[in-house]
Amino acid sequence: MAESMRGLHRSHRCTEVSNQNIGETVTVMGWVQKRRNLGSLIFIDLRDRSGILQLVFNEETVGAEGYKKAESLRSEFVIAVTGKVEKRSAAVNENLKTGDIEVIANDIRILSESETPPFQIEENSQTKDEVRLKYRYLDLRRPDIQRNLMLRSKVAYLMRDFMMKEGFLEIETPMLCKSTPEGARDYLVPSRVHQGHFYALPQSPQLYKQLLMCSGYDRYFQIARCFRDEDLRADRQPEFTQADMELSFVDVEDVLDVNERLLQYVFKEAIGVDVQLPLPRMPWQEAMDRFGSDKPDTRFGMELVNVSDVVKGCGFSVFTGALENGGSVRGINAKGQAGMPRKKIDKLVEFAKGYGAKGLAYLAVNEDGTYKSSFAKFMTEEELDALVKAMDGEAGDLLLFAADKNKIVWNVLGALRLELAKELDLLDPNQYNFLWVTEFPLLEWSDEENRFMAMHHPFTMPMEEDWEKIDSDPGSVRAKAYDIVLNGTELGGGSVRIHQDDIQEKMFEVLGFTKERAHEQFGFLLDAFKYGVPPHAGLAYGLDRLVMHMVHADSIRDVIAFPKVKDASCLMTEAPGVVDEKQLEELGLEIEIPAEE
Repeated sequence: MAESMRGLHRSHRCTEVSNQNIGETVTVMGWVQKRRNLGSLIFIDLRDRSGILQLVFNEETVGAEGYKKAESLRSEFVIAVTGKVEKRSAAVNENLKTGDIEVIANDIRILSESETPPFQIEENSQTKDEVRLKYRYLDLRRPDIQRNLMLRSKVAYLMRDFMMKEGFLEIETPMLCKSTPEGARDYLVPSRVHQGHFYALPQSPQLYKQLLMCSGYDRYFQIARCFRDEDLRADRQPEFTQADMELSFVDVEDVLDVNERLLQYVFKEAIGVDVQLPLPRMPWQEAMDRFGSDKPDTRFGMELVNVSDVVKGCGFSVFTGALENGGSVRGINAKGQAGMPRKKIDKLVEFAKGYGAKGLAYLAVNEDGTYKSSFAKFMTEEELDALVKAMDGEAGDLLLFAADKNKIVWNVLGALRLELAKELDLLDPNQYNFLWVTEFPLLEWSDEENRFMAMHHPFTMPMEEDWEKIDSDPGSVRAKAYDIVLNGTELGGGSVRIHQDDIQEKMFEVLGFTKERAHEQFGFLLDAFKYGVPPHAGLAYGLDRLVMHMVHADSIRDVIAFPKVKDASCLMTEAPGVVDEKQLEELGLEIEIPAEE
């Protein structure tokens, strides 16, 4: 039967007890990790969020009743134990922080009993994700998950600490907002008072933080909850946390400077990693041309090479056809992989098709200098030699080529180089390669909408030297936008914002907004801009992604206390769920579920 805490006070967490406390009496509390009964002695491994401490029970010190309680203990029982700290009588356990001491119990209380858990509470659990997430409150007891969440807490604290010292004010912005369906899909919240009207949960605090700049708050910061109703991936959740900021009277350099120093401070204080400043920078176009990605992983080479000029007159119609359609032919060199079995190459071809390729051309340079290729018969020896030379190919190399529109070629080869890097074990998890990607295109063409869309959002400032091309060649206008990338993951992004009326109006026009529609969606911001708005810029980090990299987690779920699964549901609470008919009536809603085909 569970006992009370009356008169008890915990003196230490488990690993706060050390050999400095030898001879002292301590009171510790936590969960039973393991029990070993040796007849006259019972050893208990006690676990709390700090780690494990060994307790020893014998009748002489704990009494007959206490010993009987110790005999009844099972995994996950919650206990409080008072006892004397002594040097370990048996061998020291080098793997434990408390491996050289133990507590000889003289009193025990069972605060709570436990049924047998559905899985063992242990590090690096092999239990299926579905089971772990259904019993997430048990999964959260695992030491590795606890370390992740404690580090996350520390990172949030360090960010706040740094930002306050830099003159930022932490200001909360609303959760119930107006829907602005320009970006991802909103989560909608029906209003009971204004029937037929809906709030949206914020995709980011973007408009509010710009209004705070209009209001003179100068430097704003917030660790903000955000929501996007979109399909999930390993580094994406329907609700997530941003470390969000906005600064007034600044340009690109000011934002990059404060963020470089923030990253340097957080990485050093949280995980002891020295980040060398300044961080490297790369224009978007260069990133795409060299790595096929606007978030390149620069821990390894295997860069893309544009061989369009080399193959333009060849007899291989896949190459020449792509060039005639305005595309390009590019390749990557997998060094030393010429001996890759055909089966494995076929797998890479299928992988490439998943990214939009019609196929993948390959050429292996054999050790004797001869070629084994999927397209050699369509090209002369001289053309093949020129191609190998352009690719810096040597005996033993495997050259892989994609030919299509630029966007597809970049996608295919960008993903392929990452896939090969994983297979060839080229990625060092303890290497932190930061990179600023700058000068993004202001706009990108949408075939679906048949119009230009803002690559970031409609309030992004164009680069002054490109603005004159906004009518003649809008696709070539670059933005004052920047992303911070770490090891192939976009940690955060931002831009300088438009603060001039005429540029903002023109931007809406290019995006196909009528004046009426622009005012309908963003009227409150445009009105605010009439009353003296300072030049301003900002950036937001995905806090979950940042911590995920710091702890080398494979999934973002390992750094979030209560994550959702792929279909955005919660296996533990079974959310989302149905609601009472009465609640729907109050909201003036009627649910119509389409019949299954």
